[in-house]
Amino acid sequence: MTEQRADAIRNRRAVLDAAEQLLAEGGGEHVSLDRVAARAGVGKGTVFRRFGNRAGLLQALLAERSRELREAITNGPPPLGAGAPARERLSAFLERLGAIAEGNAVLLSAHDQACAEDKYRDPSYQAWHRHLRALFADERPDLDADFLAHAILAVFDGDLIRHTTSPEDPRHFTRSVQRMATALLERAPN
Repeated sequence: MTEQRADAIRNRRAVLDAAEQLLAEGGGEHVSLDRVAARAGVGKGTVFRRFGNRAGLLQALLAERSRELREAITNGPPPLGAGAPARERLSAFLERLGAIAEGNAVLLSAHDQACAEDKYRDPSYQAWHRHLRALFADERPDLDADFLAHAILAVFDGDLIRHTTSPEDPRHFTRSVQRMATALLERAPN
């Protein structure tokens, strides 16, 4: 595998930082390849070659925001990493994913708009879905784990997050998602 050139690494970081600044300043509508390139001090072709389009850029930014979570699931200690019961892992995963979502609601909204037609092929979405599906299947093999994973991820909508989050209760969204997932795991009385 070829190592990336130092200037390519520097340009990638500058482009992602520029995209994040533009998101913070004006929301998703404010992020275009032209604006990002100008803010990053690189040519539009550099952005296009590296990310392909606006959707690719936003996917890369979301992947960057969730890298630590992916690493904790794969290689970290319990309860995010292997070794804890499925319910504990699910709660820990939703705690961390909720924190990412609450801190990046504008990014999620822009990502959902830009990636609407390819949402289910987004690498971050696929990784989260695989993990949730495995946890649901482990805990409740009698349920449709694939569908439940999609259903949980469907509520990670930037507009919904902003609507349900207030300064008085900044973790309301995450706690609500955790309660919903727990309720889905409860067995109905016979």
